[in-house]
Amino acid sequence: MILSRTTQYAIQALIYMATQPAGIAVLNRTIAAHLKSPPTYLAKILQELCKGNLLYSFRGKQGGFCLRESGAEINLMQIVELTEGPGFTEECVLGLKVCSEKTACPLHSRWWPIKQEIVGLLQHQTLEMLAAGVTSGEYQLTDMPCALLAGLHAKDGAKAATSQKIYLNEW
Repeated sequence: MILSRTTQYAIQALIYMATQPAGIAVLNRTIAAHLKSPPTYLAKILQELCKGNLLYSFRGKQGGFCLRESGAEINLMQIVELTEGPGFTEECVLGLKVCSEKTACPLHSRWWPIKQEIVGLLQHQTLEMLAAGVTSGEYQLTDMPCALLAGLHAKDGAKAATSQKIYLNEW
């Protein structure tokens, strides 16, 4: 139950968007630059998040993407199920097609409690919680040095963050 790169980018992008002022559209290329992700690949992910009703997308000069709901309403499990598929929590850690209590793989009894803990964590962590940690500087979202991120909100018509540091690092 390891997260795919697609899911990692989706979560990172949504956390980044949750650090932005509500209702302000952020360009794909801006998000990609901050996350150091391929813009074309990220654009496809963001479109899927739009189809999954997590984002709005806007065309034109003031275009971009913004969260459909507040970050408090979106938990990580919603994102994982959207990007990994509904079977994410049911997959066998060893990749067997059939793995249950009756037809268990060698790791099933040890992996099941760990998997339940991970699912619980994903269900209880919201974008708002994670964005608050990033905004406060407690957590990072990318490997980018924090000095490069001064004035992070100045892009795309948003207000400049003068005294606020935002650390963006892959977690």
